[in-house]
Amino acid sequence: MEIENTYCEAFEGLFVRICITAKDENRLKRAAYGATALPSTVFGEAEGGIEKWVNEHETPDGRKGAVIQLWVNCDKGDDAAKKLEYEISKRIRQGILVVPTTSVFNALTSDFEPEGLIDTLDRIGHCGDGYETIEQRFGREVIVVPIMMGEFLVERYLGYKKGVMGGNLWFLCANLESALEAGEKALSAINRIEGAVTPFDICAAGSKPETKYPEIGPTTNHPYCPTLKYKISGSKVPEGVNFIPEIVINGVSLDSVKEAMKAAIGSVGDVEGLVKISAGNYGGKLGKYKVYLRDIME
Repeated sequence: MEIENTYCEAFEGLFVRICITAKDENRLKRAAYGATALPSTVFGEAEGGIEKWVNEHETPDGRKGAVIQLWVNCDKGDDAAKKLEYEISKRIRQGILVVPTTSVFNALTSDFEPEGLIDTLDRIGHCGDGYETIEQRFGREVIVVPIMMGEFLVERYLGYKKGVMGGNLWFLCANLESALEAGEKALSAINRIEGAVTPFDICAAGSKPETKYPEIGPTTNHPYCPTLKYKISGSKVPEGVNFIPEIVINGVSLDSVKEAMKAAIGSVGDVEGLVKISAGNYGGKLGKYKVYLRDIME
């Protein structure tokens, strides 16, 4: 297996790190998956990922939990904090609050010191239509929202800070089985890295900055589409490669992204049918950070 002498590009984003809790595992999974589904930063919205599942001894209210991250781009000239406040309110209200027995707590604390705080009263707390209350529970200031299935609790202030988005790996594979195996092994390895998430899990459609259809946003990275290998000039798909899954990584720091990439690469060495490991880069057009694959493996 070859590791190509290339790099991925990554860029700055703003994120919150929150802990969801629920009465049981079914409700917890529903809320965690619902809040982090549909990565939409390419449309100027948000994306998210599940960082880890935690037990009853690791949550404020003594119930099983999930630590998730929700992200927005730090666009030049844009008020990213305001955009983050709006986007997380949608994800929490429609992905978590509507799931019975759930609560939300700030998880950007001692290990990952926040740069600022979002007051959840206006866009989340007021879902109580004026009947919400602000109380002290579990040693935290929370908003108690009365709902038809009891109460929804959300911590009053959620911390946010800058992190790194868009780290990525490409696995150039001979067949579908090896592509899925490599992707799953990489995800498992990344899940063990604190502070890193994979918003797309195994991504089937890597994109590129330029497009013929700007009204719909990023389109397929046609030079790396195996099905176009013999239909277009300038294909960059090597012989013997028929599937190229992408793993996108966001992290609380550049080091966490690098650590996650290293873990992912180290996990796929025994995948039969994996021809080469590469990454998406766009000549410096996409982001300020360049992470060289061979450097992180040294």
